[in-house]
Amino acid sequence: MSYIMSAVNDTKFQSAVFLLTGIPGQEDFHLWIASLFCLMYVISILGNSVILFIIRTDPSLHEPMYIFLSMLAVTDLGLSIATMPTTLGIYLFNSREISFNACFAQLFFVHSLECTESSVLLLMAFDRFVAIRDPLRYASILTLPRIAKMGLVCVLRGVAVVFPLPFLLKRFRYCRANVLSHSYCLHQDVMKLACSDITVNSIYGLFAKLLTMGLDSLLIFLSYVIILKTVLNVVSHTECIRALNTCVSHLCAVMLFYTPQIGLSVIHRFGEGSPPLLQILLGYMSLLIPPLMNPIVYSVKSKHLRARIIRAFLKL
Repeated sequence: MSYIMSAVNDTKFQSAVFLLTGIPGQEDFHLWIASLFCLMYVISILGNSVILFIIRTDPSLHEPMYIFLSMLAVTDLGLSIATMPTTLGIYLFNSREISFNACFAQLFFVHSLECTESSVLLLMAFDRFVAIRDPLRYASILTLPRIAKMGLVCVLRGVAVVFPLPFLLKRFRYCRANVLSHSYCLHQDVMKLACSDITVNSIYGLFAKLLTMGLDSLLIFLSYVIILKTVLNVVSHTECIRALNTCVSHLCAVMLFYTPQIGLSVIHRFGEGSPPLLQILLGYMSLLIPPLMNPIVYSVKSKHLRARIIRAFLKL
């Protein structure tokens, strides 16, 4: 009899689903929230697609800085596409259910793309470091084949680090409430619903975060310390400002990406008493704001890129 009950429970487990969450208490405003998110997704996808198209079709932009920018645009497009179906599904159709396998697939793509974006931001910092620290060797150091290898390493690192997460989650039984905190799946959110010991997942998740975003943010910080020391040694005030100005766009991208990521990680691990709304807002900021703002920031700050975009639209 106990064997039959166990089999029934196993079947029930296999067919179970997670329930995604929108913004609690705002159900009457779902249509307005959906309109805002639709607008953000459209701007993100169009903005990053335009940047990719301009860089791809304009030979004068086939330089390391713009190639790294195109890598950033690809990862931002991926993040938008990975979260868009479930987020808009909740606010437009009140579709909250997501199967275990679909949830694990989504969190794999979200986390691997986040790791890849962190790596790309590090490459962009290295690009600025070489351009300011050793400008005469810039072209010989950042050759196209070397940039391609760097990009491949970024993708492989993100995939390799995140690949175990879905399998670590799949081995659990989920006998607690199956309601997630966000409108998409995250590893740290899903593992809390398991009724098994999650120590391994917690340690590995923290290790993966430190190995990727933690290490990358530290190296970015160190690179800018050296950049600042180099720039301050420049005699000409005009040249100093010009050199720092080339870093502004990248610094904005770094702040937009890492600030909500760090805040969300801290809340998930240590903020048991934090307001749920803060966690939800940080979750949206971490995945929606960088893809939305990066194309705008780079288009505004890069005169060369902005001129090419304006010229392309005038030809339409």
